Amino acid sequence: MIHLVKLAATLALIVYLLRKKHKIGTVMLLASLAMAVLYLLHPLRAFETALDTALDPVTVELMLALILIRMFELILRERETLAAMMGAFKRIFVSTRAVIVSMPLLIGMLPSVGGAYFSAPMVKEATRGLDMSGEEKAFINYWFRHPWEYVLPLYPGILLASAISGLELRSLILANLPLFVLMLVLGFMLSMRQVRGHGQGQDSPDGSLLSFLPVGVVLLLVIVLHVRLFIALAIVVASLMVFHRYRGREFMKVLRHGLSLDVVLLIFGVMLFKGVMEATGAVAGVSLFLVDSGVPLEATLIALPLLAGVLTGITVGFVGATLPLLVSLPGGDTLASVALAFAAGFTGVLLSPVHVCLILTREYFHADMAALYRRLAPPALALTAAGSMVYLLLS
Repeated sequence: MIHLVKLAATLALIVYLLRKKHKIGTVMLLASLAMAVLYLLHPLRAFETALDTALDPVTVELMLALILIRMFELILRERETLAAMMGAFKRIFVSTRAVIVSMPLLIGMLPSVGGAYFSAPMVKEATRGLDMSGEEKAFINYWFRHPWEYVLPLYPGILLASAISGLELRSLILANLPLFVLMLVLGFMLSMRQVRGHGQGQDSPDGSLLSFLPVGVVLLLVIVLHVRLFIALAIVVASLMVFHRYRGREFMKVLRHGLSLDVVLLIFGVMLFKGVMEATGAVAGVSLFLVDSGVPLEATLIALPLLAGVLTGITVGFVGATLPLLVSLPGGDTLASVALAFAAGFTGVLLSPVHVCLILTREYFHADMAALYRRLAPPALALTAAGSMVYLLLS
């Protein structure tokens, strides 16, 4: 029980500081400190955790990827490539709503942490001139970025769930397919209600399919050739700089835009918080408490992954933290049980205040966190309810 109290206090601190408009990087550093104090983490252990976090290849790669994404976005914006892409989409698609969600869906195929920051400027361009709040734009960019995690084998979460449970990957994908479809449907139902008409507006900028070449090359390198995202971005950014003949002052402007201190603090803060949770044993302590309390299997299948998803903010986090325990329980290793656990855990990931995509999207669109959560919570919880129905059908 004490683990629940400590974690609830830490999450309350995060929400309070975010409502006070503090930078998310600073908030996560303070939350990490609070967690370390609450668990009486030894100063030397805390220092080792911070050092390990800073040197962790995941942290370094994520920082590099986001720095390069910022550089990439600035080049595309300044050379009017984004406007050309939106113009091309408006000629291709019949519906304006389809144009708006197309880029988060497309970029969402990239299995990269923080990929929502890639599509955010494209959503901003697609919604330019529309009477739409920052919270709605943030919801669109964030929500339509993530349906692929249910069914796309490029994402490590579903692969890890299949490996741990011993279930066939194809079976797990088919079990998740209704939630993939539901997520798309809910996204359209709960956003862009005021958007009407066709993509070919009179004020649409001209655009050629060639404008998609930079993004297409990144997707090709990552998805087909399995190149790491930051390497793919470095190749494309360097190529664009050569093509557009960036020199001296222009080059330094792009570099300064990419090397943002806020991005560095943000990534380090989030990764440190996750590291401190692991060092203190917070997630494991809550898991053991629920199991030892005799909670029914169905409730455990929902509660443990949901909580782990909220705490870690990544799919592999809740899968790795809870699925080994869940599949060891009587009845926990069936397709129905794993599908329910995955649905609940992913709901937690979507609602997690440490989910990097949520943090970056909120920062980009300057959205109010409370207002954004009011949009996110109902459909996210509906996904778990739908997962419960899938569980009953499969059982």
